[in-house]
Amino acid sequence: MMQQIIGTLSAWAIPLFLVAIPLYGVARGVKVYESFVEGAKGGFQTAIRIIPYLVAILVAVGMLRAAGAIEMLSRGLDPLLARLHFPAEILPLALMRPLSGSGSLGIVTELIQVHGPDSLLGRLAATAYGSTETTFYVLAVYFGAVGIKKVRHAVFAGLVADVVSIVAAITFCRLAFA
Repeated sequence: MMQQIIGTLSAWAIPLFLVAIPLYGVARGVKVYESFVEGAKGGFQTAIRIIPYLVAILVAVGMLRAAGAIEMLSRGLDPLLARLHFPAEILPLALMRPLSGSGSLGIVTELIQVHGPDSLLGRLAATAYGSTETTFYVLAVYFGAVGIKKVRHAVFAGLVADVVSIVAAITFCRLAFA
């Protein structure tokens, strides 16, 4: 019974919001269509401002992957990572995630296909992917959208958060699944 109620609510939630929000605006005397068009104009202008940043980050990620730089680095760091109990297979994900969501998703997909979704590496990859952020992408898009040129401490703070998230993912997955 409860599952059926949740299923019905899930199916109707978005359509109800799409109807309720404009109706609420009309009831409050807001010119809904004109407001929508103004918002769309602002969104389009923001998209034009951030396109150069997006192109730059996507080209950089493509070059790193195509050149095999990430794989070479993980092979070179393998002895050090083994001493730290850091699975070398996760390093490409840890390096790619701050740069690209789709690139890192490809790495996670490959790890899950090779090792299985219920393996320690599969679970670790999924946990690391979900607990980290595409730091450089976010900074390029959001800072570029508002015209901030000096990112100062935001890059450092974002990368520290990514490192802490990867370490926490490894620690908790080893505790829970190993």
